[in-house]
Amino acid sequence: MKRILSIVSVCLFAIIGMTQAQTKSDGVEVMYFHGKQRCATCMAIEKYAREVVEIDFAALAKKGKVRFRMVDISTDEGAKLAKAYKVSWSSLYVNEWKNGKETRNDMTRFGFANARSKTEDFKKGLKAKINELLK
Repeated sequence: MKRILSIVSVCLFAIIGMTQAQTKSDGVEVMYFHGKQRCATCMAIEKYAREVVEIDFAALAKKGKVRFRMVDISTDEGAKLAKAYKVSWSSLYVNEWKNGKETRNDMTRFGFANARSKTEDFKKGLKAKINELLK
């Protein structure tokens, strides 16, 4: 009986540990979903979103408080995540993580309207959204 209890206890601690490891830390995650083929606008969304995170929020990115994540929806793992987000093509999300809970912000239309033709407006709008979510 003690052996069974020990095994159950170890399993429970392992499950709790895995769950905590999968929980996102507080901060903002910029997610760019894409397929195998991407148009010029899709590539601009990736380029400038990554640039905003890695350059304009470099100190916070280093601490993991602002993150950039690319998701290839043509892969098995990417397809599962795309399904969870109800994404079927290139998309841009800026998500707030607080206490393990995610608040999603779909900025796809904004990205497609601005990233390629109004780059500075795109960067400014993305920075504003990230700053809003960091408060």
